Amino acid sequence: MSAKILDQAGAQPAQFHQYTDEQQQLRKEIRDFAAREIAPNVMRWDEASEFPVDLVKELGRIGLMGIIFPPEYGGSGLGYVEYVIAIEELSRVDGSVGIIVASHNSLATNHIFLAGTEEQRKKYVTRLASGEWLGAWGLTEAGSGSDAGGARTTAVKRGDGWVLNGNKTFITNGHYADVSVVIAVTDKSKGTHGFSAFVVEKGTPGFRPGKKENKLGLRASDTSELIFEDCEIPAENLLGKEGEGFIDSMRVLDGGRISIAALSLGIAQGAFDAALKYTKERKQFGKAISEFQGIQWKIADMATQLDAAKLLTFRAAQMKDAGMKTTLESAMAKLHASEVAVKICDEGVQLHGGYGFIKDYPAEKFYRDVKLCTIGEGTSEIQRMVIAREVLKK
Repeated sequence: MSAKILDQAGAQPAQFHQYTDEQQQLRKEIRDFAAREIAPNVMRWDEASEFPVDLVKELGRIGLMGIIFPPEYGGSGLGYVEYVIAIEELSRVDGSVGIIVASHNSLATNHIFLAGTEEQRKKYVTRLASGEWLGAWGLTEAGSGSDAGGARTTAVKRGDGWVLNGNKTFITNGHYADVSVVIAVTDKSKGTHGFSAFVVEKGTPGFRPGKKENKLGLRASDTSELIFEDCEIPAENLLGKEGEGFIDSMRVLDGGRISIAALSLGIAQGAFDAALKYTKERKQFGKAISEFQGIQWKIADMATQLDAAKLLTFRAAQMKDAGMKTTLESAMAKLHASEVAVKICDEGVQLHGGYGFIKDYPAEKFYRDVKLCTIGEGTSEIQRMVIAREVLKK
């Protein structure tokens, strides 16, 4: 089991994680699944920007679309440690699959689970967690990325319901989601305390997905606009209390940032594995390039950076499972894991030389996919703001 130590501030327990037999078995099963069901299709999906509809259904069948939710709501009843393992193993083969699962679990479904009524949980979470439905989460707008409080999508009361108008952008799963959680302004005079969250079902009049983005990486995941034009929804689709949508979103992002850290780990691990294999096989000047000290130092740095990122990520996951506040730890994990993952994937291309630049080898795809990790669910700059704010509070 885990050995506990006190961190330098003496405020929070840090832990050195040792996997249980069950967690090791989970990793093996997901790794085997990814090798069998995902790996043969990776480049076809990537080249065509093809969303893997059938695979997503299969992910639901094996319990990964509701991994962190209780069985009574259709979930697998596992924790964030297992969730990190799952995202890491999927992303080690294809980050597109990792981000589909991550966005569905920790953003869309989790917002309904955390802020919703029992009726909303039974109506939506049970279908989302079982994989019957796919979820999307809409906070970002064209004019409000890092400044999420600058959103302009509005929700106005009309009769017994609400009318939504506005656009969301960069929404994962947008075209394929059966349910979207949308944050809109309900009282502009109150700033971020005037934001509320709503559940909007696919097919609701006045609601439609818009432009599908043509992306650098993670091309098999769908990223698109959500458009609301006089979209009428019933009063019971208000999610959480009126005026607390932004506050609830920040709670949701604490878990979401752990999932992006896990996505980063998986992509970086895939790139590292590929580089390690190549350096052992590639011969120059009469021997494998892994025998040269200059190459060995690169490998040493990559391995050390990856291990440090894993420790930060699993600390945050363990704290989340213990019911502790993880705002600081989630931000640290996301910041460090995403930034070192970019470095590892960069070195992965370098170690492949010219072959790292062509699509016959996996290095170039890991390199393209990983950059999203320093941007999505709060840029590195935002993470540093969060970390500084939390540290200065102490």
